Amino acid sequence: MGVDHRRGAVVALCLACAIPGPGRSATDDGETTLETVTVTATRSAVPLAQLTGNTARIGPEPIALVGHTHPSELMYRAPGTWIVRGSGQESLTAIRSPVLTGAGACGDFLFMEDGIPTRPASFCNVNDLFEVNTEQAGAIEVLRGPANALYGSNALHGSINVLGPPLEPGIAGAAVELGPWRYRRLKFDAGDRDEVQGYRARGNIAHDGGYRDESGYDQAKLNLAWERAVGDDDFGAGLAATRLRQDTAGFIFGEDAYKSGSARKSNPAAGAFRNADAVRIRGGWHRPLARDLTLELRPYARYSRMRFEQHFLPGTPIEKNGQTSGGLQLALRKEADADRRWIIGVDVDYMDGYLRETQSEPITEGSDFLQETRPAGKHYDYDVESLQLAGYVHHERQLTTRLRGEAGLRYEHMRYDYDNRMLDGNTRDDGSECGFGGCLFNRPADRDDNFDDLAPKLGLLYMLGPASDLYATARRGFRFPQATELYRLQRQQSVADLDVETIDSAELGWRGRHGPVFWDLASFYMLKKNVIFRDAEGFNVSDGKTRHLGVEYLLEWRLGPTLNLLASGTFARHTYRFDRAAGGGELIRKGDDVDTAPRRLSDVRLRWQPAAGTTAELEWISLGRYYMDAANDVRYDGHDLFALRLAQTFGRGWSATLRVTNLLDRDYAERADFAFGRYRYLPGRPRAAFFELHYGVL
Repeated sequence: MGVDHRRGAVVALCLACAIPGPGRSATDDGETTLETVTVTATRSAVPLAQLTGNTARIGPEPIALVGHTHPSELMYRAPGTWIVRGSGQESLTAIRSPVLTGAGACGDFLFMEDGIPTRPASFCNVNDLFEVNTEQAGAIEVLRGPANALYGSNALHGSINVLGPPLEPGIAGAAVELGPWRYRRLKFDAGDRDEVQGYRARGNIAHDGGYRDESGYDQAKLNLAWERAVGDDDFGAGLAATRLRQDTAGFIFGEDAYKSGSARKSNPAAGAFRNADAVRIRGGWHRPLARDLTLELRPYARYSRMRFEQHFLPGTPIEKNGQTSGGLQLALRKEADADRRWIIGVDVDYMDGYLRETQSEPITEGSDFLQETRPAGKHYDYDVESLQLAGYVHHERQLTTRLRGEAGLRYEHMRYDYDNRMLDGNTRDDGSECGFGGCLFNRPADRDDNFDDLAPKLGLLYMLGPASDLYATARRGFRFPQATELYRLQRQQSVADLDVETIDSAELGWRGRHGPVFWDLASFYMLKKNVIFRDAEGFNVSDGKTRHLGVEYLLEWRLGPTLNLLASGTFARHTYRFDRAAGGGELIRKGDDVDTAPRRLSDVRLRWQPAAGTTAELEWISLGRYYMDAANDVRYDGHDLFALRLAQTFGRGWSATLRVTNLLDRDYAERADFAFGRYRYLPGRPRAAFFELHYGVL
């Protein structure tokens, strides 16, 4: 990596690290060994050959080639991962899971930036990815299934860690990109490094006029990173800031409406918007305490504010929410050699947040019940503080020449202090009663809530040879109820008696390299308990259960000196394990598929590099059919999409990239749903071409 041992410690802090992609090296007898390095698993760089469990890494080259305008265009490359594109920069996530929406959906995935969660575990947002600069990341790592003991609440179905690029000497570059619907984007990257310190600044500004009516956005992202060595100590710091101003497009309605050109471009939610700002600051200190013992400290602070129209609700109320939070990650690492490793740590995270919801005008259309129970005025107004405390231990040991073992345990405590700033109960904001038994919106009285849980992990890694290994893991993940699930109640529910969601996972994997072929296969079984959802009475409850099982694959095959085949995908089934009537008239039956859970998802790329500086890639994304409702009565047939990318470097620092998405101009839905007796779709974009011109030294 071009850094000495001391600088390697700063890289381990994940403040601005570059992680090599899948590679190979030869032993003295010529055999091929695995040399991929990752950071997500243990918050530090470790060889893939020592990793007990799965990981998928998207490196800087594919990130630059894809040049995604939304994370959904990139994340298919990680097996078992589907990022659904909403309007503008909105998204929904699926990692070894269905696409989760509604109560219980937020918080099942952990989003990190250089190893630090982008939001507090108590105050998640389903659109977390638009607060991170994935467009200029050094790498993106995806850990499928529950995380190990080093990460706690919210690392339930999976984790995404966005890593910054390395600090290198002589970085200076800029790019301009143009596309349809008045799309334009400017990017810059600058930095330097010497023997003592380094810095890097990168950012981008994008404008999209929107394919659909009144659906454009303006977005800006900035990242700064700095490192310095002082004696035996290493220090680092970083800043990330994002700003989004978006005109939002909602569902279109009617069976197969996404196939109609006029309907696809329409926006029934014209006038809806989402404004969001976020700032994160982090620091790092690494100090050797002894020959094999090091201390790592990572303090951080976060700030976010969001204001948006809830166009998906009658009356289209305006929600405002925000949080100010900070914390500390402290870890002691003991590593005498590669055969033994101990990590003991403590995490502390404090958050002060708020939520306000106001409906400006009374509802004048619809049933008398609808108009009476959703009055104009303020619906919710509360402040909430949370304190998350965790301690963990992680141990790895070489048991025999070929067998390596891993064990870990994490204990976590979450405390909420909730303050209702309105009248308690389900009256109007002036205290008057609604008809039909009360207003829909119920505000609990001030209260405190406490949650505790444990997350153990056991793993074995058997080395079949220098270039192949088997692994088996048993893990438990958990997530605490979120503030909105506890205090944003409806109808007659005054207290949400929610339990901690847990997921038990068993995984068996085989990865290796033979000649020109690298493979990574994983099978998994997961049982999720205490699933939070909204029942037929409108109550937030946590007595659901789901099962998730499947097989994932990752393949890289060098077909010749200039041609590579790359593929990733999953075959999985996600089913309900309980019977219940749910909100919106949904009927859940044990054994049925969870809605929006395709059983098949694959991504195949053929990459041709006929000469130095020339790359052509053809990509085929195939999404299997899935049910649009919990009752499994209505189905979306899936789709197949193709993309073409051409990149060419020229002399004197110039390069250009042409990207064509939806190459065959297929009609498809980013998301298909059936609710309240109506077909609902977020339509996909037609064929689109983007051209980027870059100049600089990297």
